[in-house]
Amino acid sequence: MEKTHKILNDPVYGFVSIPYGILFDLVEHPYFQRLRSIKQVSLTHYVYPGALHTRFHHALGALHLMTQAIDSLKRKGIKINKREAEAAKIAILLHDIGHGPFSHTLENTLIKAHHEDLSLLFMERLNEEFHGKLTLAIKIFKGKYKKHFLHQLITGQLDMDRMDYLNRDSFFTGVAEGVIGYDRIIKMLNVADGRLVVEEKGVYSVERFLTSRRIMYWQVYLHKTVVSAEQMLKLVLKRARELYDQGIEVWSPPTLAYFLSNKISGKDFRERRNELLDSFAALDDTDISAAVKAWQQHTDPLLAYLSYGLINRRLFRLEFSDAPFSDEYQHLIRETLRNHPDLPPGAEDFLIVGAESNSAYSTLKDEIMILRKNGEVVPMSKISTFGLAPRTFTKYFLSYPKEISELVDKGTPTKCGTN
Repeated sequence: MEKTHKILNDPVYGFVSIPYGILFDLVEHPYFQRLRSIKQVSLTHYVYPGALHTRFHHALGALHLMTQAIDSLKRKGIKINKREAEAAKIAILLHDIGHGPFSHTLENTLIKAHHEDLSLLFMERLNEEFHGKLTLAIKIFKGKYKKHFLHQLITGQLDMDRMDYLNRDSFFTGVAEGVIGYDRIIKMLNVADGRLVVEEKGVYSVERFLTSRRIMYWQVYLHKTVVSAEQMLKLVLKRARELYDQGIEVWSPPTLAYFLSNKISGKDFRERRNELLDSFAALDDTDISAAVKAWQQHTDPLLAYLSYGLINRRLFRLEFSDAPFSDEYQHLIRETLRNHPDLPPGAEDFLIVGAESNSAYSTLKDEIMILRKNGEVVPMSKISTFGLAPRTFTKYFLSYPKEISELVDKGTPTKCGTN
């Protein structure tokens, strides 16, 4: 008997399968294989050592969940033909193919382009290579296909992307609070008036999903040490680019040197799509890691200091606050950095000021809809007694070298104020 599927052993779900044909061919393509070398959660392994899984793992996991969701909907009588099912699976498989090194960390740093825009460009390029077989997948990905619920399975507040990354990131970090009842939620999915809904008896599972997502953001993705490491990586590349602009030699792999010596925008990708996609597809975490490792010995003291700290986990101190930090406090830190004898000249630029936000749930766009037992469809926020908070939670942060921590603490003025 001829084999129809490739079987893989996934650490989260057990045995999963990839159908032979266009889906298997896409997985085998160099553009997709590149995702093996891009970590799913960037530098989170600095806090959770097991968090070394990749975008490749995640994409295959999301494909597995999409397969389950489509099968579940079809069993409930929802009409999804073979062509639509395959297209939805292609769209979820390729939804993250535009990610650059260290995932979100270097987005709009190394290149000024969003990963979703690049994913679409990759899909369009692959569509040409595979003679139009991705046309429907692209329509679904863009939300321009008549069966909108297929798009919602790919991108929405209860999509297969979020379902997999919460489950997978929880597994590899060991943070049990992120575990979700993905299998029950998938079984509770349905379609009403062409849109994705959750049957009423699945409300509590959805509430658990939203709680887990919020906890994972503050405990994992926005953990202060993770944020510190990611901000340091951005500083490293910023300094390397400054040296390039000054004509100072900075060794790096050719794949990285191209993007350090050229400022590439989303507009450039659209105008020179094939050329730039090939250059971008050759770039992954290993290029950045090799460069930062080498830069520890660079003659520029700022680049060497930052690179040594990142490689050897000598990370910056990071302070979170519910209010913006005062100008006075920022001035104190900069002056302390400028005058500290153990820091290189120019270290006042090592003060990083920013903010991180997380919205557990939104009522503004594509709210999760609940199908009541009487057939009525109502928004999740109207039926849940969970106390959904449809607002964004923001934390402000400062980050700077730990060498000055004691001096800053001794001379601390009012930390927060109105800027």
